[in-house]
Amino acid sequence: MKVNQCIVNLNSGNPDKLGAFYRDVIGLEGNPAIGPNAFNAGGTTFLIDGHSEVSGTNSDPPRVLINFFVDDLNAEQSRLESAGVEFIRTAGKEEWGGVISTFVDPDGNYGQLIEFTPPGS
Repeated sequence: MKVNQCIVNLNSGNPDKLGAFYRDVIGLEGNPAIGPNAFNAGGTTFLIDGHSEVSGTNSDPPRVLINFFVDDLNAEQSRLESAGVEFIRTAGKEEWGGVISTFVDPDGNYGQLIEFTPPGS
């Protein structure tokens, strides 16, 4: 399969509120060509949209993890915590060498800040 573009679509009962969180608090760059709640995220479009079958908070947040690879996990986590973002995991070290902090968005989804520098780079 040849994929021309990949868009990750996160549905919400309140897409404008969730979009504002990812734009104004997390700080993702908007992608207005796709829509008002679309963002550029490391070469992928991250789209927040509404869906008639989605309401309330996510009842199974570990099912899909939204991973944001960052250069300075401590700085990003401090910035987000000062903006009121709740973290449920802080700077956990993984056996593969990454460090992960997990936050909860307004819909109860889990987002992860990941800092990883491959050996030898």
